Amino acid sequence: MDRRAFFGIAGFGLAGWAMGGSAEARGLVAAPFAAEPGSIVVSTRQRMLFFVQGDGTAIRYLVAVGMPGKQWFGTRTIDGKHYRPAWSPPAEVRRAKPSLPDVIPGGAPDNPMGAGALTIAPGEYAIHGTSPSMRASIGRYASFGCIRMLDEDVLDLMARVRIPSRITVVA
Repeated sequence: MDRRAFFGIAGFGLAGWAMGGSAEARGLVAAPFAAEPGSIVVSTRQRMLFFVQGDGTAIRYLVAVGMPGKQWFGTRTIDGKHYRPAWSPPAEVRRAKPSLPDVIPGGAPDNPMGAGALTIAPGEYAIHGTSPSMRASIGRYASFGCIRMLDEDVLDLMARVRIPSRITVVA
C-alpha cells in the first residue's frame, strides 16, 4: 500500500482528521486511506490500529506495536478469534525470557493475551489484549511483533471482525 494513500497527504496528523475524542482513546475517525471495509490497518509509527468501516470512517484504537527490530510490515490474514486464550511463548520470546512457563492458562492475570486474541496467518503473531501488569505498554513500541490492545478495545474489535479478514501493517 502506498504510504501517501494511507496518510492522505504529507503532514496530515491525527488532529486533522479526528472526529472527536483524544488521539489516545478509541474513537471514530475519517478513514484517510483506501482499504476494504472490514479490514484492519495498523500504523506502527502512530501506534494506532484502524478498523475500516464501509462509510468512509474507521474506528481508531491506540495499540502497542513491535519493538525496533521486532516489527513486521505488509498484508496478512486474520484467521482466528479466541476469547481468554492460553499462551505458549514463541521461541523468540522464550530465548529473551527463559524463565517463562511453557503455558500460561487463559484468564490467568499474567497471561499476555488478556481477554482475547485475533490470530494472524501465517506465523505466531496476533492482535491481542493485555495482562493488567502491561496496560502501560499501550501506545508504545513494546511487543515482539504482536499488536497489543487494552482488553476492552480488543473485545470491541473482536465483535466487529469477521474471519477471515485482511490486516495491513504500515510504517
